[in-house]
Amino acid sequence: MKVRGERECTDCGTRWSYYDTGEVACPDCGSLRSVGVERERRRHTDAPATLDLTRFREAVADAEPTRGTDADLEGIDEIAADLGSTLREYLRKRGFIRGGELLELDDTYLAARELLEVVDAYRRLREPDEAASLYVLELLEGADDGERPGTDAVPAQLAPARGLAVATVVEAYRDELVTYLGDLEEGAAFGGDTSAEEVADATDATDDTDVTTVLGKLRDRTKRVRALEGDVDPAEAETLVDAAREIGAYLREDDLDALARAHDRLADVV
Repeated sequence: MKVRGERECTDCGTRWSYYDTGEVACPDCGSLRSVGVERERRRHTDAPATLDLTRFREAVADAEPTRGTDADLEGIDEIAADLGSTLREYLRKRGFIRGGELLELDDTYLAARELLEVVDAYRRLREPDEAASLYVLELLEGADDGERPGTDAVPAQLAPARGLAVATVVEAYRDELVTYLGDLEEGAAFGGDTSAEEVADATDATDDTDVTTVLGKLRDRTKRVRALEGDVDPAEAETLVDAAREIGAYLREDDLDALARAHDRLADVV
């Protein structure tokens, strides 16, 4: 949605930014009566949100699964529903455009989505192996700090879950890239101040690579991962993350090299 995020309370005169707080009430007096002081409405999809998984880590009984035949994690079933609700609430609040500015695709969002998919997949395994149990622990340990295991650490039992998580995140980010590009073309993303030259730069790129073409390739590759139910090489899935970030860098910074890298990455994906 587009909002006038810079607000002024009509009761006490306090000014605040809805973009930063996500609150319509005055932070000083609590009044709901305010007016927007910006001339233009700006696109805003990202609400303030924090992710703290401390209590879930503490609820998992064993720091490491017992080596041997029984590698099940104790406590996962007990926390799964509450953990899922916490992760979904965080993801629901998050977006990638804040006050008309395009944000990066961050690792905390990625890790939260992956943890959601991985825990669900882990609980459906009839005989989870030690590698799968350790992977869940590692992801739970660092997700709220944006730490994700590398692609070479993904166990075969959970690779499809990671692939689906990546596809879901990249789809969400791509949708907002398209929205942001549309706002640029309308001159709205920066409060109506976008110049014709800036729009041309964002849409024309190079003679053989334009951003809409690369966005289309990203969509097609993501659909392929979904069609395979995430069952692709984790390194291939991660290529989609890299490409999405590079397209974002191009739109934010007019980085033609980043767009070219995204184009080449997606061309290399079979």
